[in-house]
Amino acid sequence: MQVIQTQQLSIPQKESIMALWNAEYPASLSYTTIAEFDEFLNKIEQLKHYILCDLYQEIIGWLCVFIRNEETWFSVILDSDFQKQGLGKQLLNLAKHDFKTLNGWVIDNNTSKKLDGSLYPTPLLFYLKNDFNVLSEVRLETEKISAVKIRWERIP
Repeated sequence: MQVIQTQQLSIPQKESIMALWNAEYPASLSYTTIAEFDEFLNKIEQLKHYILCDLYQEIIGWLCVFIRNEETWFSVILDSDFQKQGLGKQLLNLAKHDFKTLNGWVIDNNTSKKLDGSLYPTPLLFYLKNDFNVLSEVRLETEKISAVKIRWERIP
């Protein structure tokens, strides 16, 4: 496995990441075109991408860190075929090394469905195991998503 760190994504990388996004995230968060995905990426500041590739250089995971409302946020996706092997933790640890704080939104229910119709399993326990705190009083409630805020902070 190899991790590529970059601030810019190539078109093939964007296509692979969007396909991974659409396969792993709830259908309500899916993108139908690269232009839509680009619009999402262009709205966020100071992007840093961590791209996890398998032995054949296929993208199997992606973590991006960015600034939103003067806070450091992240988003991460890992191909479900490669979950529970420590690879998600590896991506998080790279970001934890580079940043003092990481904030994220986590879907905390098991009712969302993926594009293939299967249930999207909440990754909340994964984040708790990786030293994130749940800020249960801070929620994101939209027609697309119901999520709770999580935060990791480096202890000095």
